[in-house]
Amino acid sequence: MLWRRKMKIALLHFTAPPVVGGVESVLLHHARLMTESGHEVTIFAGRGQSFDPAIQMQMQPLFNSRNPEVLAVKKELDRGICSSAFTTLRDRIQKILDRELPAFDLVIAHNVASLNQNLPLTAALYSAHTAPGFPRLILWHHDLAWTTPRYKNELHDGYPWQLLRQNWPGVTQVVVSETRRKELSQLMNVPIQQIQVVPNGVELNTFLKLSSHTIELAEKLKLLDADPLFLLPVRITPRKNIELALRILKAFRRSNPDAMLLVTGPEGPHNPANGLYRQELIQLRNELQLQGYAHFLAETTSEFLPDEVIADLYRLADVLLFPSREEGFGIPVIEAGFSGIPVFCADIPVFHELGGADLSYFNPDGDPERIAGEIGKRLNSEMTFRWARRARHGFTWRSINRKYIEPLINRREQI
Repeated sequence: MLWRRKMKIALLHFTAPPVVGGVESVLLHHARLMTESGHEVTIFAGRGQSFDPAIQMQMQPLFNSRNPEVLAVKKELDRGICSSAFTTLRDRIQKILDRELPAFDLVIAHNVASLNQNLPLTAALYSAHTAPGFPRLILWHHDLAWTTPRYKNELHDGYPWQLLRQNWPGVTQVVVSETRRKELSQLMNVPIQQIQVVPNGVELNTFLKLSSHTIELAEKLKLLDADPLFLLPVRITPRKNIELALRILKAFRRSNPDAMLLVTGPEGPHNPANGLYRQELIQLRNELQLQGYAHFLAETTSEFLPDEVIADLYRLADVLLFPSREEGFGIPVIEAGFSGIPVFCADIPVFHELGGADLSYFNPDGDPERIAGEIGKRLNSEMTFRWARRARHGFTWRSINRKYIEPLINRREQI
């Protein structure tokens, strides 16, 4: 059962950004995604610094895996000794948890119940969460000490080491991959269905270094939802044969309903008839019911698009579609080559001169259904394209938040 309300969420880990690490990076993105979704997020960690004014940070030195007191106890634990020093440290940490965490609706602990980096913290969290009134707890496992050979000599039977392979009562278990899911299921002897997979991701805007202008356009036109995105970077003139691109898109969408076309250029500046051609294209788009899927940037902005935005659009695009009947050269073909995206273009001499056998050609007066079929067949045969498409639409933080994180944190019952 899902419920929708804004929550107070505590994220717990040994360290936080700007400490460099995979889990720290995930923590940063999770915190930002949850904050953008309207939740109030506080990060509890032993070491780190504030990185976003909208996200609260609470540093607790005893949570730090490199804290001298924690390291001293770990040295004993690695030898199989659970002394009074461990008990004392555990109790001190539990007092912190008991004081700070009940004010939250949800606590998400990253690797705290997975690795033996700070077993006093692990044990304190276990004890705290069993007390009445403790918030819902999600244990998020990136690594598993008990299934990793390098930790073998540091782990021993009994308490507190067994907390890292024990299915804590009343918690939600989350892992980052199917591989970890199988490992955790076998380790804890729990049904695999009781463990949820939430993959890690990439922040697309940052990774592609998109400009703020491009991000604004992409959000307005929902370009990140396109699958695939056909790019047609030309001015609106009849010789560009844009009507064929619209008809190809219509045919392609029969089997790929999220496909989009983006025409980047304004009207050609020299022929008054270009304005009439633009109106004909808009009318054709309406007849083909492609509103929201075939975009003319000239409708969105009258501003000149700088080169950096055009370069960004190539990085966002999956395919260059270039149906021109006539070209003297064909810069977009070159730009697509630099961007590493496949080119489907009209079968005219200059494109053969530029791309030879490395481009895919079609008759500029050909049947749109047939052309769309050939494009789909070619794309589906290319492993690099297939993986790029899957990665872009399945492993961005935006898609992961929508598909996994928000449903998970809004679930009333445990998994």
